[in-house]
Amino acid sequence: MTLLSVRDLVVEIPSRRGLARPIDGVSFDIEKGEILGIVGESGAGKSLTGAAITGLLPNPGRIAGGMVLFDGNRIDDLPATRMRRLRGRRIGMIFQDPLTTLDPLFTVGQQLVETMRTHLPLSDTAARTRARDWLDRVGIPAANRRIDAYPHEFSGGQRQRVVIALALCAEPDLLIADEPTTALDVSVQAHIIALLRALARERGTAVMLITHDMGVIAEIADRVAVMYAGRIVEIGPVDAVIRHPTHPYTDGLMGTIPSVARRLDRLRQIDGSMPRPNGTRDAMPVGCAFHPRCPKVFDRCRQERPVLHTAGASLVACWLA
Repeated sequence: MTLLSVRDLVVEIPSRRGLARPIDGVSFDIEKGEILGIVGESGAGKSLTGAAITGLLPNPGRIAGGMVLFDGNRIDDLPATRMRRLRGRRIGMIFQDPLTTLDPLFTVGQQLVETMRTHLPLSDTAARTRARDWLDRVGIPAANRRIDAYPHEFSGGQRQRVVIALALCAEPDLLIADEPTTALDVSVQAHIIALLRALARERGTAVMLITHDMGVIAEIADRVAVMYAGRIVEIGPVDAVIRHPTHPYTDGLMGTIPSVARRLDRLRQIDGSMPRPNGTRDAMPVGCAFHPRCPKVFDRCRQERPVLHTAGASLVACWLA
């Protein structure tokens, strides 16, 4: 059953140069219990898509087109008060920077208890017990004692784990996780991946996982969407996209990953850089946004923007497909 449905999402940000469109026609679905990975270069629009879904676009950004449906109900046009009630309880978020998420004036235990008391029918005692359990589940050592510590008393990786506990403690139906394992060492990263997978399988939690790490995607995701310049260029089952990429950009991304199976003197690279939508007329190429960097470009690519269409098990926005 589809829990989240994003349809032709467009985000605009006014600037001195004009009207920038960093998200331009993004569509995807996430089923209950499914983990969808979102990958792409920095600036592709991954985090901004998550912010648009949760109603947390930075000013003066706004949703200028399309819609977001959550559990069958439209949420992109909800009043701020109703959206706040939805966030935390039914939609959890893990942000990239734990320092901006945690309040330095309150202990981590107080912040976890407040979150659960706000969204769940729990007493202070029950909420504190659950808070201690969540700290233990995300791998905080001596959770019984550290529950009364302040954010500055934790290392960067431990703060990230506290943020993950904060996002999960109200047991949301949808989790939007933006680079949740970036600040963690390999052993803790594996622990968090196992926790997210267990939540998806046991509770039916849907996860939108935004990351640069293809290893994490290969380990945990059911499907993967590849973003480029504010658009999805390929989306499909993770095995199909990673092992048999169809879009030239996806193929280029896979080629930049080292392999233990064969020795290479030099990794492949994607020449050039991704265009940045800055509001000027010539900021984005006409036709396919990837065509200035594409090794397989031909005339139609420079004239017409491709739309997603079926190519094997995936959907691909490429005229070659």
